[in-house]
Parts: sequence; C-alpha cells; structure tokens
Amino acid sequence: MITLRLLGSRNKTNPRAAKQKAQLKDVTRGPIVGRRLNENVTILERYPLNKPFAYAVIVEDPEKKSYVYYIDELPLTTQEVRLYSDIINTLEMELQVPRHEVEPKHYFEEQARRVALKYAAKIGKVPTISWAKILYYAERDVVGFGPIDAFMRDPSIEDVSIDGLGRPVFIWHRKYESMEANLTFEKDEDLDNTIIRLVHMSGKHVSAAFPVVDATLPGRHRLSATFRREVSPHGSTVTIRKFREDPMTVIDLLNFGTLDHKIAAYAWLMMENRATAIVVGATASGKTTYLNALLSMVRPGSKIVTIEEVQEINISHGNWTPLVSRQSYGLGGDVSGEVSLFDLVKAAMRMRPDVLVVGEVRGEEAYALFQAISTGHGGLCSLHGDDIESGMQRLVSKPMDVAPAYIPFLDLVFTVRRVALPTPEGEVAKVVRRVIEVNEIIEFNKYLRVFQHNPSLDSHDAHNLRDSVKIRRLAKDLGVGPEEILSEIKRRIEILEWLQYKGVRNYVDLGKVFEAYHNNPDSVYESVRAQMEGIRETSPPSGGQ
Repeated sequence: MITLRLLGSRNKTNPRAAKQKAQLKDVTRGPIVGRRLNENVTILERYPLNKPFAYAVIVEDPEKKSYVYYIDELPLTTQEVRLYSDIINTLEMELQVPRHEVEPKHYFEEQARRVALKYAAKIGKVPTISWAKILYYAERDVVGFGPIDAFMRDPSIEDVSIDGLGRPVFIWHRKYESMEANLTFEKDEDLDNTIIRLVHMSGKHVSAAFPVVDATLPGRHRLSATFRREVSPHGSTVTIRKFREDPMTVIDLLNFGTLDHKIAAYAWLMMENRATAIVVGATASGKTTYLNALLSMVRPGSKIVTIEEVQEINISHGNWTPLVSRQSYGLGGDVSGEVSLFDLVKAAMRMRPDVLVVGEVRGEEAYALFQAISTGHGGLCSLHGDDIESGMQRLVSKPMDVAPAYIPFLDLVFTVRRVALPTPEGEVAKVVRRVIEVNEIIEFNKYLRVFQHNPSLDSHDAHNLRDSVKIRRLAKDLGVGPEEILSEIKRRIEILEWLQYKGVRNYVDLGKVFEAYHNNPDSVYESVRAQMEGIRETSPPSGGQ
C-alpha cells in the first residue's frame, strides 16, 4: 500500500469548483501516444506490457540497420477520445486526495466509475470495450507514469531518456541495448507537464527557479530531470534509471556469458572470505549488476552496510543495512541538512560492518572507504574507468586522493565492459557486457592478472591461479595448502553448474543454497555431485548467450 498522489485534483467542497466547472471550455484532450506501427517493418519480438492494452514491439529498421522500440497501445476512436477528455476534465475538478493509504489503481477506478455514473446523461452509455480502453488511458495519465507508463512496466528496459522537445524518446533494453522509441513530445506543454508529474510523484519540486532535480520515483527508480529551457536548450529532459525488484544474480551472468564458472567460483570463495574488491567499468557496463552479484556471495551472517545515492543494490541477506544519501534543504551554496556519502561512510564505521559497500565512489568517500578496509573491514565499491590502470589513477588523484600506500589493502579489481561480438557481414553487431579482466593487487601499479576475456572466442581464460597471491594468502589463513583451495574452487564450479542447469537464479533462492553450502559443504556437494553425474549422462548444463 502506498500513499496516493494526485495531480491537479481539487476538493469538491471548494466553493469555486462549481464556477470553474461551468467555465470549463469544451476542449477535447486526447492521450499522448506514440506513432503507429508501420506494417512494412520486420517485427523481431512482441510481448505484453499491460495486456490487452499495451504491447512492446521490437522492429528492425532496414535503412539504418538499427532496432526501434514501439509501444503498441489500443487506439481510441474519435468518440472515445472525447469521452476520455470529459472523464479527465471532470476528475481534475472532483477527485479528492484520500486521507488514508489506499491502493491507487482501485481507488482511481472507483472514482472514475462514480464520475461516469454522476454525469451519465452527458457522457452517455459507454460500451464495455470502450470503457476499458478509456479507463486504461485515464488511469495511465492520472495515477501512472503518463505517456511513458509502458516503458516503466517493461522489466527489460533499464533506462528511459527524454532528450527534449521534438526528439524521440530513447530506451536502453537489456537484449537490444540503446534503441529509439516511437514516442515523441511535440508540445512544450505536454513535455513540461510530464516532467512536473514525475517530479511530484517523487515528492520533490521543479520550477524555473530550481530547474535541476535528482529524485527517486515510486518503485525506487532514479530520476534526473531538467525543466524547460533554463539549462537545456531543447526543452525539458528526463533520464530514468530503473530499479530491479528481482535483481540479476551470478547465475544470470553465467547464462549471459558475462563471466564463466571459474571466475564465479573464484569470486564466490574470495567474497565468502571477506576479500576487498572494486568493480571498474564505463557507464552502462554493468558495474552495479556485478557488484550485486558479488554481494550475494558474501558469507551468511556477515553484517553488510551499503551506501548509495539512490538504492540500486538489492540482496537477500539477513544482516543488511542499506543507507542512502540526502540532498541539502538549503538554497544556493547552503548545504544545511545534507547527508553525503562521506557522512554515511563515517556513520557506517560505528555500525561495526563486516562488509562496507559504496555503490559508486567519486570523491572523498573513497578515502574514507580505504580507511575502513585498512582496519580489517571487508569493502566493495564500483568506480568509473576503462581498465585497472585508469581506475587506480583516479583513486590516487583528487578528489578521491587515496594514498598509493593504501592501494595494497585492496585485494581484487574486476573490470567490466561492453564489447561488440563478431557477427556475419550485414547483421547488426551484438553488443554484450563482459568481465574483461580480474586482477589481484600486489601494490600500486603492480597487479597479477588471473582471468582475461578472449574476444575472438568470447570466452574467459584463467592465468596464474597457481601463482595467485590471494589464494596462497587464503590457504595460509585457513591452515591448508594452495592445492586444497584450488580443489575447493573446482567443487564450487560444479555447484554453480548444477544451479545453472536447475534454473535456480532468483536471488532469494540462490542465497539459501549458498548458505546451505557454507554451513554444510560436504553434504551439499555430495548431493550435487550425485545429481550432476546423472545429468551429464543425458545432456550438458544449459548456458550460453
């Protein structure tokens, strides 16, 4: 249950309401929709978003050799558009904000039907099919995300970008990457109203005086918006980074080919033994996704504290404290009320975490994080960079300013990148996310590469595992030989193959298996081994792209 936010609603007890209603112009306002699907295009995929009203259609543009994302919504007739306009106009006059928590969809539907019955003479008898369509668009535009509601319903979309007036909306699709959509805002009023709606849904304010907003939408989606032409010459802009309720796990990454079983087993062993690590990559390379997968392999019972500007990490861990920074309440240079990442890192130190995680380091919080891991805390973070060298150089430079002497407190650097796979001539290049390298830190500017991506075969090669500094140190800490650690990695590879074959990929289910293996490794392994022997006799483990 959430508190309903209604835009443009007025209290029906307002004495001005009757007068405003009488003065309301007979203006027909249809819903904002995308351009219709061209029948001549090649449809690659079609799937429902809000059945039977909205579908996603992926088509290929033969001229541009690119993909286009269509929102295919049921069209309204001229009469239905007029009815939609009447319903919206009346609801804006009479819809009341409830004084208690309600389910927005059900509340809106009740109020819309009440309005329809009250003004039945004016609206007339509405066929069932027409009413369903009208109600879909009215609900979308009053309590939903408006014209971009279908994008927000698509779990395959990671980002939504509105780049200004007269420009097509762009989305980032997990399968097809960046694509132009069939939705364009042609009027300043429509675009500005959409921005205002989204910002108000997040509980913030936007205006010509405060034209830049960073906020969190319902569903924990990250919103970054600019208003009108105060700072963006092409008009209002929006970028939405969507939050996954069901985050990707290490099994998903194995299925996608982002990493292989050796890397996953090695990372699992290191994370379980509180290794410190940084995930380095460019924008949209999958840093947060990989960080989330690493956290799912932390030892059960460990206390994890995560620190982010907007919560994107989502793990199934009993002893987990998520913290989120807060912007200032002040104006101009006043920072009163601000709670920065640096403040949260300092506060987290008093919580006695086993693993301290900063979603992304950009400034002085990196220094505080390295202070924490130098005292024995486990630590994880992500960092913008193209490779390990550029990432380390950023760490030791301002504004992060981590002393080179502190770099050896870091154990591992995972480098992730978007790469284009070789494709037959004439086909659209397939861009995928891959773990490019895994390096162990010896000292500043001295690293040992233990895994590397082979682009020609799209595979991962293991290097120097027998010479691994971290494996030798772990063996010493556990009182065993390095060969036993390598043997343990092989056991975990088999467990990961079994999980992949069985399709156990949900982060909650996966966490239960990791916990069971940690508590009783021999029993779990023997059970898995017996099942895998039978599986191999019939078919190999599923996987691939």
